[in-house]
Amino acid sequence: MSLTIGFLIYPNLTQLDFTGPYEVLARVPGASMHVAAKTLDPVTSDSGLQILPTVTLADCPQLDVLVVPGGPSVDDWYEDAEIIGFLRAQGATAKYVTSVCTGSLILGAAGLLDGYKATTHWAAMDNLAPFGAIPTEGRVVRDRNRITGGGVTAGVDFAFSVVAELAGPEVAKAIQLGLEYNPEPLFKGGHPSVAEPELVEAVTAMMADRLDRRRQAAQRHAVAG
Repeated sequence: MSLTIGFLIYPNLTQLDFTGPYEVLARVPGASMHVAAKTLDPVTSDSGLQILPTVTLADCPQLDVLVVPGGPSVDDWYEDAEIIGFLRAQGATAKYVTSVCTGSLILGAAGLLDGYKATTHWAAMDNLAPFGAIPTEGRVVRDRNRITGGGVTAGVDFAFSVVAELAGPEVAKAIQLGLEYNPEPLFKGGHPSVAEPELVEAVTAMMADRLDRRRQAAQRHAVAG
């Protein structure tokens, strides 16, 4: 089995949205991995980690699996002609169009989630509808050939779901065992549905400016579209 899997990366992305799924998907037998960006210059993540692309958007081969990670400034790319054009071209023929966290909002801006159920980070769920997506709670949400993962750490669960789809459950389980993916979180509070209300309020307040900016950008894009 030969599979071409590619990640779009861009400045200020959240590196775990990329590196978590990459670590899993790179172990799929026959997978050819590509990390695509505008140029081959290092791309700096929101935490300062620099990532080296392997191919430019212009030279990226046609992908079987397109993966878009998220980040705190995804709204910077809603109207970027090069990135949106790349996603539309790849999304038209890719077998699977996928994202992690707020990467789904960039897919939405490219028109690739119109009429599809999708998820994203819990704090960005209300940004999906302006792009025509159907906001759906879930750590991993699949609708036809669209597979979207929730916030940041959900990218690993997302990746195992994609592996099971591509190569079968036994391969996914073997990779899971090899990576010792057996999570036992220290605290039960990684989602508003289980976190203390005062903690949800505090974290939401910390992100207020970012959330407001992103909400406005989604609404502007929806009106313009």
